[in-house]
Amino acid sequence: MDTISDTKSVSSEDAVAPDVMPRTGRTYLSVLDLSPEALEACLTLAARLKRERHLGADAPTARALRGHSLALLFDKPSLRTRTGFEIAMRELGGNVTCPPSADALGTREPLADVARSLERWVSVAAIRTSEQMRLREFVEATTRLRIVNALTNEEHPCQALADCLTVRERWGAVRGRTLAYVGDGNNVAASLTHAAMMLGLNLRLASPKRFALPEATLTAARRVARHGATVVQLQDPVEAVRGADAVYADVWTSMGQEADQTRRRAAFQGYRVTSALMAEANDDAVFMHCLPAHRGEEVDADVLEGPRSVVFDQAENRLHTQKALLLMMLGGTDLC
Repeated sequence: MDTISDTKSVSSEDAVAPDVMPRTGRTYLSVLDLSPEALEACLTLAARLKRERHLGADAPTARALRGHSLALLFDKPSLRTRTGFEIAMRELGGNVTCPPSADALGTREPLADVARSLERWVSVAAIRTSEQMRLREFVEATTRLRIVNALTNEEHPCQALADCLTVRERWGAVRGRTLAYVGDGNNVAASLTHAAMMLGLNLRLASPKRFALPEATLTAARRVARHGATVVQLQDPVEAVRGADAVYADVWTSMGQEADQTRRRAAFQGYRVTSALMAEANDDAVFMHCLPAHRGEEVDADVLEGPRSVVFDQAENRLHTQKALLLMMLGGTDLC
């Protein structure tokens, strides 16, 4: 992974050692595409961008990506990911194009042909699709197009960046803290697990046995664990939440699983995050959710809307972390 130095003077709060202020590689398909140092640097940059946003056109990065274009290729619905990327690219001085999914994701022509056409026009493509292998097709067909995973069935690495920034804002240092994830071992859980291990954040995952994260995901996460971080899978949500610093829930039925909704609702009874379950966590524990949420299903309304909820902080932080990611992928940190 290439590294760059930030040549501008910054406050101690922003300071990042030159050897860990990297450009990412050509892809961000998984949190595992980042080194732990790059992940930390991305969060530090995102926090700085968040503080500087009020400067508008006078922000140091307002023209950092001038001349670059981002293509958004989405064949699944999106609010936070799409809007976050559109605003991020424009606030960095770049351009955005949103081709219809029928044109862009292989309905009319092979994915490889789409990819090879796009790399002649744009610098980066953010793709929200089904299987992770479709992203790999884009990568393998091109030589210079940067590819971002904007959600697949397997992983949701952009959400994990926002989650990590949110807990870092709340706690300062995340090392040694404990987060309990209650619900489906899905794409959000996978990316969260990868990021947590890199940051030294302990993770307890509570899921019905047949909906737990695959062992391969846990093995990959443990391989990059730092600072003694541990991840354990449990079936008892109370055991997972007891003494935790944060409690995370997600929908029981993700996009594309609607035909399985009845069976999933039955399997996840007892996994709803209620006030009683939150009482098992530490007194200052926060509640997290990637949204959209189903009140009365995976979480009660009084928890989602309560004073311990940081779900809209997470939503806001999608913008700032995606902005940092674009800067790092396209080399715009030279201008920060």
